[in-house]
Formats: sequence, structure tokens, C-alpha cells
Amino acid sequence: MGTITARKRKDGSVGYMARVRVMRDGATYHETETFDRRPAATAWMKKRERELAIPGAIAGAVAIDPTLAKAIERYTEDSIKAIGRTKAQVLKTIKNYDIANMPCSTIKSRDIIEFLQSLTGKPQTVGNYASHLAAIFAIARPMWDYRLDEQEMKDAIKVARRMGIISRSVQRNRRPTLEELDQLLGHFIERRKKVPQAMPMHKVIVFALFSTRRQEEITRIGWKDFQKEHRRILVRDMKHPGEKIGNDMWVDLPDEAIRIMESMPRSKTEIFPYSTDAITANFTRACRLLDIEDLHFHDLRHEGISRLFEMGRNIPHVAAVSGHRSWVSLKRYTHIRETGDKYAGWAGLQLAVETR
Repeated sequence: MGTITARKRKDGSVGYMARVRVMRDGATYHETETFDRRPAATAWMKKRERELAIPGAIAGAVAIDPTLAKAIERYTEDSIKAIGRTKAQVLKTIKNYDIANMPCSTIKSRDIIEFLQSLTGKPQTVGNYASHLAAIFAIARPMWDYRLDEQEMKDAIKVARRMGIISRSVQRNRRPTLEELDQLLGHFIERRKKVPQAMPMHKVIVFALFSTRRQEEITRIGWKDFQKEHRRILVRDMKHPGEKIGNDMWVDLPDEAIRIMESMPRSKTEIFPYSTDAITANFTRACRLLDIEDLHFHDLRHEGISRLFEMGRNIPHVAAVSGHRSWVSLKRYTHIRETGDKYAGWAGLQLAVETR
């Protein structure tokens, strides 16, 4: 029995995934292909159904040793959980390397190590590639009977870590100064005056700072999720190590964040109806123009959480704002530079609220 599913791609086009499922002797054989046009998907599906109906065809198909690229494709197609943007991009990039063309059964730890060594980037970045590739190795054999050896992957990671090819991400402690924030707000407010249709990045920046929200969360927040009387908002699909989709959580909102929100127009469903790519591009470009070194948008969250501790808030209170479920993970934010609220009376807040 075959099915065709239409899927919207990131570029706005539609792809048609044809899926063939055949059962023989209690076992299920599964095969998929994606096409740009529905008629092509239909033709392939019917053709494969006829071919697989021939005696012995299923056994022959199962015996085929697919390439790593095919295993990656099947992983992305079969996953019920949505695959994050970064992971999807990493898996797509891996398919461009020679290792992706190797049959699953032939891939050994040395092949994986050579692939990791060929990547350009810091050990932390290479480590992300290893981690996402390991997810394929972990399920390929038990789920599809693809002959990827998970132990080979584990051995490769052990060697790569000891040789310094990969490493864990380094924790950042970069925090913006008031002078840097004033520069950024001034830049974006001037741009807004010249180009009224430009994104109000001055509001996005100040909201990120005081709300401590990640940029992906900011772009998903809707007016319907805001409860002003309780000074809280529902953050949908909040980042979590074990579950990113459906992990909705209520968080408290500081007064400063509420003021920024209420200065936004209510013409859209979302409060900040912008893309994360646009926010990152605008922020990075502005920092470059203003000679602000090594400042990332995510550092605003770090600053906002550290500010709460400097104001004397305890861990439960800070967690109610930041959304951290593990109080242990908040320890890295407790490196107090000063006491009190350095943003008390900050003109940047009022400027961001008043400037459209």
C-alpha cells in the first residue's frame, strides 16, 4: 500500500514524498522517495509496488546495503519529532562528503575520524557534527536493519575526543555593556526613522534582555499567550535537552519586558512576527558596523539572567523568569559582578518603548 504526502520546503516549494509499505511473512518493508511533482511520485510508487510484488523481490530489497546518505534521508523523513534547524543543516551538509556515499556496512571508526578531521571549524563545531551523526548510527540497525555499527561510532568519538578533534561547547560569559547597548539601540532607531518598514530591532533587543527569552522563543510568542493580570506568558516549544516540541511552559515577565510588549502593534498574531534568521543577521551586521566585538544575540539572555541575580533574586525566582527546570544549570549565571540593578533609570528602556 502506497501513500503520497505533500511537504512544504523551507524555500516555499512543495515536495511530494512517495512511501511504499509491503508486508511479507509478518515483516514490513518500507521505502520512500521525494519528488518535485505529484505525478512523478505517483508513477514511482506504482512502479515500485509492481516490482516488489514479484516473488523474491522483498528479500532482495532488504539485502541491499544502502549508503549513509540514504540512512540520513530516511531518518529525516521518518522522524515524527521535528528536527531542529541546526541538526537538519548539519545532516544535509554531511551528505556532501565522501563518507555519505559509502555503504552502511563498510563504515568503520577510521572513516568517521577522517570525516571529522576533514571538517573546517572549531572542535566544538566538529563535535556537533559527531553528535548528530551518532543519532543516525544509534537507530539505523534496530529500526531499519541498516548495517551501521553503533560501536564504530562510539569508538570514533572516543578517539576524536582524546585527540582534540572534537570537544564540548565552551560556555560563554560575554555580557554587553550599557555603552554597547546604547550604541545598538541608537543604530536601529536611526535606521527605523529612515526606513519605517524595517524591523524594530531596538524593541527586540530590549525585550530579549529583560525577558531572558531566546530568539526562537521570541518569534513564537503570541498575544493569546500573554496574561497581563498574572504578568506571565506561555512560551511554546521551549528548548529542553529531552523534548523541544510540545514543551510549553509559563514564565514570569518582568515589568520592563511587559512595557516593551505593550508598545508593539497588535496587527499580527505574534507579538514579534519576525524570523530568527533576520534577527541574527541584523544583530550581527550592526555589531560589525559599530565595532562591537564577540557579542551574540544569545548573550542578551545571559545578561538578563545575571541581572536578576545581581538584583538579589533567589534561584526559584530567577528560574520562574528564565524557564530553567534544573536549578543546577543556573549556577553558571551566578558570577556576580555587582549588586543592585544597573538598568535602574536606563534611558534605553524608555527610548525603546516610545520609538516606533
